[in-house]
Amino acid sequence: MSDFRLKTPVAFIIFKRPHTTERVFEAIRQAKPPKLFVIADGPREDRADESEKCKATRAIIDRVDWECEVIKNYSEVNIGCAKRLPSGLDWVFNQVEEAIVLEDDCLPHSTFFQFCETLLERYRYDQRICTIIGQNVQLGRKRTDYSYYFSIYNRCWGWATWRRAWQNFDFDMKLWPEIKESRFLDDILIDSKSVKFWQQIFQDTYDGRINTVWDYQWTFNCWLQNQLSIVPNNNLISNIGFGNNATHTKHTKGRFVKTYANMPTEPISFPLKHPPYIIRDLKSDRFMQKTFFEYGNLLTTIKSVIKKRIMKTESKT
Repeated sequence: MSDFRLKTPVAFIIFKRPHTTERVFEAIRQAKPPKLFVIADGPREDRADESEKCKATRAIIDRVDWECEVIKNYSEVNIGCAKRLPSGLDWVFNQVEEAIVLEDDCLPHSTFFQFCETLLERYRYDQRICTIIGQNVQLGRKRTDYSYYFSIYNRCWGWATWRRAWQNFDFDMKLWPEIKESRFLDDILIDSKSVKFWQQIFQDTYDGRINTVWDYQWTFNCWLQNQLSIVPNNNLISNIGFGNNATHTKHTKGRFVKTYANMPTEPISFPLKHPPYIIRDLKSDRFMQKTFFEYGNLLTTIKSVIKKRIMKTESKT
């Protein structure tokens, strides 16, 4: 690892959490990317203290002390996570062909950067691959003897991609009605329970009932191209952002948080042991669908129902 010198640009998404931003920034600082794109949303008008938190978070970027071109895309008004991140990545990929992407609560292991850069180069022109992710949620289960495997699922907790893949991103999911009518999810997901789950997710996203995310659209558009994600056999990312200050990972208790918050990372060895084939690991995907997506979505649904009942009760009093 000592001989590795990162050449790939890093896109760093920040907002209002200086405590997590500082830790991720330090990991980036150790990797010393030659080019750092910083994407920041603006404070919300109805949050009195948010302006100062945004300023404190942005001030961390001014600490860059290595040879690096820092390019900032700071919004002075709040656009919202769903639109801010895709618009920021559009800006990044208008300037570079590939990038490593980290949000302000995704703390990478030091080997994450070399893992991404090695595979960005290896699969640069391979249209079968859409993204390289750093998070492994197999909970210690090793599916192959190789350094990584292939999945239909992508995750945004530390990842990398190319302009050639990102250019397919369509926030509005214009093709969803056709895909739904043609029942193509049956061909992609195979089992009926997973089809039902993702059909509801995509319909709610398309209809605007889920309006705080962008990664469901990213998954949908990768599936449209029949593309796979690369997943390391070791977990390289720890999400340190669970809590009340988070946008999506607000849960602070329960099995999901205990399992996925602050997951330990471990180094991946180099040179990488590349699989001699590009085939989806169905067993891994089924495990992830059941333990990560379905369970996590159940918690969100329960929380939403409880919140609505509380609001309904309060309105009657």
